[in-house]
Amino acid sequence: MDKWTFPELEYKRPDVDEVRNIITKHTEAVRNAKSGDDVLDAIFSLDRTMSPVMDMGTLASVRNTLDTTDEFYDKENEYISQMMPTITPDIVAFSSAVEESPFRKSVEERFGHQYFVRTELQRKSFCEENIPLMQKEALLTNEYQKIMAGCQIEFEGQTLNLYGIQKYFENENRELRKKAWRAYSAFYQSNEERLEEIWSELIEIRNQMGRNLGYENYIPLGYMNQGRTDYGAEEVAAFREQVRQEIVPLCEKLYEAQARRLGIDRTYCYDEGRIFPDGNATPAGDDDFMIEKAREMYHDISPETAEFIDFMIDHKLMDLKNRPGKASTGYCTILASRKAPFVFSCFNQTKFDMEVLSHELGHAFAFFRSLRSQELTDFAEVTIDIAEIHSMSMEQFAYPYAEGFFGKDADKYRFAHLQDAVTFVPFGVAVDEFQHICYSKPELTPKERTYEWHKLEEKYMPWRKYDGDEFLERGGWWYHKLHIYLYPFYYINYTLTTMGALEFKKKNIEDRENAWKDYLALCDIGGRLSYLKTLELAHLSNPFEKGSVARIVGPAKTILERDMNS
Repeated sequence: MDKWTFPELEYKRPDVDEVRNIITKHTEAVRNAKSGDDVLDAIFSLDRTMSPVMDMGTLASVRNTLDTTDEFYDKENEYISQMMPTITPDIVAFSSAVEESPFRKSVEERFGHQYFVRTELQRKSFCEENIPLMQKEALLTNEYQKIMAGCQIEFEGQTLNLYGIQKYFENENRELRKKAWRAYSAFYQSNEERLEEIWSELIEIRNQMGRNLGYENYIPLGYMNQGRTDYGAEEVAAFREQVRQEIVPLCEKLYEAQARRLGIDRTYCYDEGRIFPDGNATPAGDDDFMIEKAREMYHDISPETAEFIDFMIDHKLMDLKNRPGKASTGYCTILASRKAPFVFSCFNQTKFDMEVLSHELGHAFAFFRSLRSQELTDFAEVTIDIAEIHSMSMEQFAYPYAEGFFGKDADKYRFAHLQDAVTFVPFGVAVDEFQHICYSKPELTPKERTYEWHKLEEKYMPWRKYDGDEFLERGGWWYHKLHIYLYPFYYINYTLTTMGALEFKKKNIEDRENAWKDYLALCDIGGRLSYLKTLELAHLSNPFEKGSVARIVGPAKTILERDMNS
């Protein structure tokens, strides 16, 4: 067995000229090819050669988030973010050479139709005029992350970061919960001016990118950057309306029932996290206990997950403990040349820790499978609307193991997690609609944009009240959602994939063997198919079809309505 571990991996800064020469050499090989095999050889060779190079970018990024005060990796991460846009023309030139090759048919026979759908999307979404804009965008998003990572909230004699303060959102003392929310809100309000400026600059930069490609604004480019090929803004808007009609009323009922359980007149924002009057489910042990329980769970789920979790732990491919200077985020990424996922998060000794161990490791398991089943790194990585099904469905597969993590509180965890999954969806579609508004109406002032968020809360989250917090009452809650700044139009994926996860929940209850077979097929196919074709492969519903949301959410609704008053 290969004995390497993530902390021991050596970082070497990629040489941009060398990278460009590598790509150009392979482009020429395609243009000079004498057969389909020659073209395929060039594709495979470039993939093998570039994977270690891209891994260096991943190393720099991960180590920067592990310790945002480390100046070396801060500078390396900035270098990478500035370098990548400059090699995009070379990558597009390679893809164009393959598209124009007389041996194109051989490529499609080997990799399928989606190979050229993806390369065409890559070509349509790029122009050289956007390179300096992409570099400016990277600087601004890095600045946002630094502001978030630098958060230090003085609270109850402690200095807490954004993850640390959220533990108090579930505290039994209502005044302490309210105080924690006020402290959280105050951090964003204290940075509001610069956050407004960053967001305004990002809107202008991204809209200019769209205009440079012939579009009115950024929205079509944002969809292309998300890899969407078989649905668009119209379908997403119809889905949001289904959510408003079917899920919002259920959420209102859930929060009314929660108020009754807590013995209060109504739930304010600082009550939403306190689901049970005698306390929420909390982990039955420390951070190491949780990781060991995760190993036991994945060993029991299947032979495939057993192999996976041993690989992750043995190679130290998880960094989950919270500490000062660590970025306030969570993610899964890959080291393609080593066929290895890496998971990053910040435990905070709440039920969130279990969600990390199922959600992010759901991503990681899918990567672990697709990196071994797919011939190309591009196909090991999937569009995000599929990737989040991997993660959210794994959360559902973890339900039977809650006793191991929470002991006597296991049922509390299961109810709270299911309620969170459903009540999250209206917030998720609000984030999506907010971005559509901001990019389509760049003339709005910063305060007008924030008020648009306030109106979206009234539309999708009518239960949400802030009890006199001026900043949040005028719409300031949107600032905390880093995806708005960093990953445009990403967030709707969480809501679409909640539908897939809830279907897997139902399938798992009814026929566990076939549910797991479909899940493995979903993971193994990677990015070989489009979104809707991938859903079809895994026997999942199209969430855009009329009536689909009501049908998919129905079983979860039955469970929640049965248990919400108990």
